[in-house]
Amino acid sequence: MQRILFLTGRLAEPALRAMLERLAPGRFEWEVSQLGVQVAALMTADLIRRRLAPPRGFDFIMVPGRCRGDLEALSAGLGLPVRRGPEDIADLPEHFGEEKRNRDLSRYSVKIFAEIVDAPRLSVEAIARRARELAADGADVIDLGCLPETPFPHLEEAVAEMKRLGHAVSVDSVDESELLRATRCGADYLLSLTEHTLHVADAGAAVPVLIPARRGSYASLERAVRAMRKRGRPFLADPILEPIHFGLADSLYRYRRLRRQFPDVAILMGVGNITELTDADTSGINALLFGLASELGIDAVLATSVSGHACAAVREADLARRLMHAAREEGALPRGFGGGLMTVHDKRPWPQALEEIRAVAARVRDPSFRIQTSAEGVHVFNRDGFWSAADPYQVFPHLGLERDGAHAFYMGVEMARAEIAWRLGKRYVQDTPLDWCVADLRGRAEKEDACP
Repeated sequence: MQRILFLTGRLAEPALRAMLERLAPGRFEWEVSQLGVQVAALMTADLIRRRLAPPRGFDFIMVPGRCRGDLEALSAGLGLPVRRGPEDIADLPEHFGEEKRNRDLSRYSVKIFAEIVDAPRLSVEAIARRARELAADGADVIDLGCLPETPFPHLEEAVAEMKRLGHAVSVDSVDESELLRATRCGADYLLSLTEHTLHVADAGAAVPVLIPARRGSYASLERAVRAMRKRGRPFLADPILEPIHFGLADSLYRYRRLRRQFPDVAILMGVGNITELTDADTSGINALLFGLASELGIDAVLATSVSGHACAAVREADLARRLMHAAREEGALPRGFGGGLMTVHDKRPWPQALEEIRAVAARVRDPSFRIQTSAEGVHVFNRDGFWSAADPYQVFPHLGLERDGAHAFYMGVEMARAEIAWRLGKRYVQDTPLDWCVADLRGRAEKEDACP
């Protein structure tokens, strides 16, 4: 059994010991070393190097997740591996559980087609820029969406540029002439052919995606599937997922029927009719849809990111397909595979009860303000007092910061974050931005856009 040395600060030591007494039996042996710092999160690699003698009889050392510094160098100096744990003591069970299960989210079985819905109105440069964004979000195929009665004179040039950039490309059109141009210029897929337009597939090597000739007609799709099977060509079939209140339940049945009737046929599901046409957070919708896709053995999903509320839909689809694949491989519920799709709420938003926070506050002997949340509200405390409220404006007058602009600004930002987290049921950690998980589209450009 492994022996682990946990490093912590004075305030967190009692809570850490209590957690380890519940968590460790049967998993590992442990000791706690309190290094004389008040707050564990302020621990650094340099401080540990100065205050900790090289320990003996341990397999590794675990430091708080927010410990700063070079842990590789520290490991070499101590002669023992040093690892970061979670940022909060309450996350230790999940941390060790995940390590033990070693869940892998690198694999997936569903291919993502990401549509550029207004491709004819965009320049080739704009199409290429959008394609790079979608590919970075997880798209496997860039779909050029054509528009009815809208010329697309640069279709060939756009397909060529996609191929030059290394993207697989599909073209989605109801115009036979556009689909013929697409397959002749090297498109990889054609959306969407019916039983009446299958001859288009014969004009090139592009893989067709079949849809019913009439809305809701399974018989039409079935005929198209049988005709393509006779050709001996690869294809995908899409019964069309309908919007809520306009045939959703019946369309789900058609997907189930298609899979049962043709177990070996590749199926595509377009999810935009749900994500785009439902005023709800798309992270949860994508989780549910990809769960259905996993059960039905769906091979590909067409995702769109048009509406403002669906701006992260492709990123969410990428994570959802990985999560559902891992859960299916384990024969498990899609729980405990990471909370990347939980953008608005957290499973454990308040790791400490109010009584525990008060107990910590009672031991504080310095003027620095601490901010924590519980189910009851936002709590601010230092050696001089303990204040609680749902509204930071009720707390601020007690802090005595009227003549300290910089400190007042800092406390305003942090209390605003704490209030948002408390109202939504998200985890708040002081000095750490709120984690919006896969929905955070701005994080990638933070460094580039930061003020000098």
